[in-house]
Amino acid sequence: SDNWGFTGAFLLKRMIYLSPVPWDSFSQRPHKFVEWFHAISGGQVLWVDPYPTRLPGLGDFATRPAPSSRLSRSETWLKCLTVKALPIEPISSLNFVNRYLRRALVEDINAFASAGPTSLVIGKPSALALQLLSGGNFAKSIYDSMDDFPAFYSGLSKRSMERKERAVVSVVDHVLVSSTLLMHRAQQMKPGADVRLCENACSVDLLPPVGQQVHHSGARILGYVGTIGKWFDWDMIGRLAGCSDVTVRLIGPVYTPAPFKLPPNVEILPQCSHAQAIAAMQTFDVGLIPFKITELTESVDPIKYYEYCALGLPVITSDFGEMRLHARQPSVFTVHQADDPSSLISTVEAALAFRFTLAEIEIFRQKNSWSARFSSAKIFTAA
Repeated sequence: SDNWGFTGAFLLKRMIYLSPVPWDSFSQRPHKFVEWFHAISGGQVLWVDPYPTRLPGLGDFATRPAPSSRLSRSETWLKCLTVKALPIEPISSLNFVNRYLRRALVEDINAFASAGPTSLVIGKPSALALQLLSGGNFAKSIYDSMDDFPAFYSGLSKRSMERKERAVVSVVDHVLVSSTLLMHRAQQMKPGADVRLCENACSVDLLPPVGQQVHHSGARILGYVGTIGKWFDWDMIGRLAGCSDVTVRLIGPVYTPAPFKLPPNVEILPQCSHAQAIAAMQTFDVGLIPFKITELTESVDPIKYYEYCALGLPVITSDFGEMRLHARQPSVFTVHQADDPSSLISTVEAALAFRFTLAEIEIFRQKNSWSARFSSAKIFTAA
């Protein structure tokens, strides 16, 4: 139906998805995209796991925390392929090596596409994506841009990714972007391109019923669930913990520890499952999104924002990326770097005092589920 962004005149039942994240990893936008596609079309998906698109750096040889065990996903409607490739992609003169290594993969992809009208979705620019776009036969091509990929890299690798992204945008039929900054960048790469803002969302089906939102214990908990990496604003955490009678609870793997001794009212708890994370968030009074303002975060639309609000939590955030637009909502409270202690206390107290109505939570969930989000982009609607 049109509610799903489809019409009977243009119902593609096959999709190839070049993913920026592995299939056997925790669910992110790419997983939700292919699940949505299958749910509305009943179609088949050929998922291609990512491969190195940058040169190796010194950090690649450093000792890292052991990754959490890979998930074991299997779907009858999805086949997952891996790419044989050396980490030499930015060196264009060596591109023939990886083209040779992936020749069987390209044959498999073209065979899948030849069985019926197929869409090609590119989750991350790459030489493989450009090879398929130039030589494949696809009924529709889409670039789903969920991050500022060049911002992850530096030097030759960054310049290579910038070129590949520009080339992808120039030839695909549609560009979906998860944030306003990514939309402006894509429009600059190709004026007149079909660029559609399709922000992130949350897995509403995994949340408890709206009526179970009463969770205030009186402890005044400001909470964060997620990875703590180089983008995490420890300074903001220290300022919040020191300004008011609150507990700051951080849950997730710590890759970038605090550069100072944390006050006693800051708790750090280990990484947990998604179900445990949802249960933990229900004990919060306010959800935190403390990210630094960097080139990378300027293009980010955090899924945490949608999860917090869908659980009825007000949000305290730093002034970065898409959160500047979300700050127009009465449930979002922004901390600025120039705020003095009295301003911080006012912000914290205002957030703690905010309450969603149950009807508002229900409406938020309806508008911000993954299926509602992807359907609203109408990329499969016959023109």
